[in-house]
Amino acid sequence: MVQEFQQLIQIWPSVSSYLSAPTTETEVNKLIGFADYLMDQTQGNPEHPLMGLLDIVGMFIAEYEQQHVPEPQGTPVGCLKYFMQEHGLKQKDLTELGSPGVISEILAGKRELNTRQIRALSQRFACNPAIFI
Repeated sequence: MVQEFQQLIQIWPSVSSYLSAPTTETEVNKLIGFADYLMDQTQGNPEHPLMGLLDIVGMFIAEYEQQHVPEPQGTPVGCLKYFMQEHGLKQKDLTELGSPGVISEILAGKRELNTRQIRALSQRFACNPAIFI
């Protein structure tokens, strides 16, 4: 066990920037790139040995964003449009809201989001559901 700890200590300088809380936008962007790489490697397999590392990196990113990235304010539709723009999404990407017609009505302000849609959006964008109410 001591030998394993010594090996970890030796490689720590080369990996520490990927396994510590970011304090700048540059650092969080580096972590986001690392998370993207890990997602490609794990392919969503919860049993993959790198999944724990992905969880840790994701927690660092989420903590940074919670402290430094304000949640949008405004109307529910305005917030949805903001998230769509930030994530490069089109109407067709919002399948969790329903059919293309339903999505168009929501974005045009002709239909309000229901509880199921609000829950789905808050999960997708990792935000407080109250944003969409």
